[in-house]
Amino acid sequence: MEALLKEKIRKVIREASSIAIAGHVRPDGDCVGSCLALYNYLTAAGREEDLRTVDLYLEDIPEDFRFLMGSDQILHQPKDVRYDLFIALDCGSADRLGAFLPVMRNTKSTLCIDHHVSNTHFTAVSLIDPGASSTCEILFEIMDYDRIDQKTAECLYLGIAHDTGVFKHSCTTRRTMEIAGALIEKGVPFSRIIDETFYQKTYLQNQIMGRCLLESIMVLNGKVIVSSISRKTQEFYGACPADLDGVVDQLRVTRGVEAAILIREEETQTYKVSMRSNGIVNVSRIAVYFGGGGHVQAAGCTMEGSLYDVINNLLLHIESQLKAAEQV
Repeated sequence: MEALLKEKIRKVIREASSIAIAGHVRPDGDCVGSCLALYNYLTAAGREEDLRTVDLYLEDIPEDFRFLMGSDQILHQPKDVRYDLFIALDCGSADRLGAFLPVMRNTKSTLCIDHHVSNTHFTAVSLIDPGASSTCEILFEIMDYDRIDQKTAECLYLGIAHDTGVFKHSCTTRRTMEIAGALIEKGVPFSRIIDETFYQKTYLQNQIMGRCLLESIMVLNGKVIVSSISRKTQEFYGACPADLDGVVDQLRVTRGVEAAILIREEETQTYKVSMRSNGIVNVSRIAVYFGGGGHVQAAGCTMEGSLYDVINNLLLHIESQLKAAEQV
């Protein structure tokens, strides 16, 4: 069935004379990688499809990702154009398209390729594979390997590396590693991509991480670690949301911890929550309950109320899952 669906998707893409590609708000590595990979794949020189229109819509992407080919072609404002096909990548629900939702609604046909278990199947055609490590992994399976050039391969590799936590998350499979190897054979500078887009931090980012670690607390008998950062603190450092990348993952590797929570104040009594799990806790289930989404071991949502209420509401769900696990 999946093979037939993939062939159908290839056919839909081939037959579209104008295509819009978009990813989710606050694009991460897999979102940026998949969107740019597909854009480059469809617009590579010498293709029969060169005469068609392909536009890529994304919010501002992290500076570290701007070395990827096609990043200078990203559109940040919707065009008043009716496309033949709208392709949503790495996006779990329509509202996650943000300002580009009107583009989808004005398109003749819609397609979504994603790996989030919480995907709402909001397009006419959907290829959702929660068993895939990333959207980039799914795209690789759709693309003709011989037509993947080095620049497209770099985009795919970056997306896979980021969503697997450099191949250490549980979503990493044998197939994931085989695909990564096939991309390396295309000439991908994998060491540089991993170092410069995953591990390297600015001095500001290190300061913020240090602050979050210093002010973290352990709760539920050391099974959960929580840290928060106020809007005032973010303004003091001149930090943007991307400057907190990696903080919750560092919290997660605290010895004895089953779940980690990072809470970032966006507005008064509005908080962005990022959660990570080491296996027992299904943070996707919690995120979905509060209107968010993600994966079993990595998910997020936006919550309103006091910081105290946000923390306690999250802990109620986590504690319930921990108790259930103890009884098994």
